[in-house]
Amino acid sequence: MHSNLNNIKGDISGSIGDLGTFLPFVVGVITLGGMDATGVLFAFGLMYIFTGYFYQVPVPVQPMKIIGAAVLVHGLTTGEIAASGILMGLTLLVFAFTGLVDKLAYLTPASVTAGIQAGLGISLALLGIKFISSDPILGLTILIIMFLLMGNPKIPVSLVAIGGGVILAMIIHTELRLPALSIGFNLPHLILPQWSDFYRGFTLAFLPQLPLTLTNSVLVTAAFAQELYPDRAHKVSERNLCLTLGIGNLIGMPLGGFVMCHGSGGMAAHHRFGGRTGLTTIIMGAFLLSIAVLLGPSSIKVLDIIPRAVLGCLLFYSGIDLTTNIKGLDNKNSIYTFVVVVIISIAINPGVGFLAGIPVMYLLNKGLVKL
Repeated sequence: MHSNLNNIKGDISGSIGDLGTFLPFVVGVITLGGMDATGVLFAFGLMYIFTGYFYQVPVPVQPMKIIGAAVLVHGLTTGEIAASGILMGLTLLVFAFTGLVDKLAYLTPASVTAGIQAGLGISLALLGIKFISSDPILGLTILIIMFLLMGNPKIPVSLVAIGGGVILAMIIHTELRLPALSIGFNLPHLILPQWSDFYRGFTLAFLPQLPLTLTNSVLVTAAFAQELYPDRAHKVSERNLCLTLGIGNLIGMPLGGFVMCHGSGGMAAHHRFGGRTGLTTIIMGAFLLSIAVLLGPSSIKVLDIIPRAVLGCLLFYSGIDLTTNIKGLDNKNSIYTFVVVVIISIAINPGVGFLAGIPVMYLLNKGLVKL
């Protein structure tokens, strides 16, 4: 019974471990992109619960980053966002049902997957540092506290960081106030894109996002799950990840949700802060679903009180974990390819790193290029 209680404590702590990657984009598309908080959080809540139940290990649910950036940079409408999500959902189902994703996984060398994973880890850690620098006293204090508590399995580090961070922020910045909330019963509004929404949804959101989704959300997440949970992650296959994302986005978009993906960084975060079972994401899903229904539009205020510097601390340690769990580098060719993919993934994006890494590894292995 004692070990079960410990697992539950770890799953509760791990459930909020991925807020560093989840919150900035979700808050951005709601507050700056004009999306309805009820629909966005409701859809994410459903997907979190379904993912936890299906996979039984902490497979994360995250907003698609490039589409999130496109919303803020290009001012995509809710219809265009829904169109990009429907296109993504249909494409991922095609990859799953035709077996294309299995071929992609088979053709992708371990060094390329490892390079994308390490590149994402370094990028997350750097983003964490950027967030921390927005409020250095608060950020560095929480960063040090987390480091000192990290080895103690009895302490839910992410809960201490977020709870302590909010309190410390209010002590340091006396002008901060807790938000006023209005409780009621709220349900999402149906959003169906028009044909005209598909042009910008396709060109500005879907196309640039697809390579990143196939690499990070599918290939790297499947590989990382096998590293973390070799005995329990049999369901976390490339095909299943395409299926759950395809179904999730096709259901979530009409509910006013934002485009969803899985991700190795989120998995590292859930695991780093104690999550070990599907209960990790079910807890987060139940929380998001509850505040969406009870608080509606004001639900985003509950999440927005967590300081960016504190989210940066979660990102920093998650990024380090992703970078240190690397496998598949067993010769000079694979190490060279790995380094090429890491650098391109950080400098440009993981999709380009993937496209560059496969031919580099092929040329080296065939002896057409010698180091």
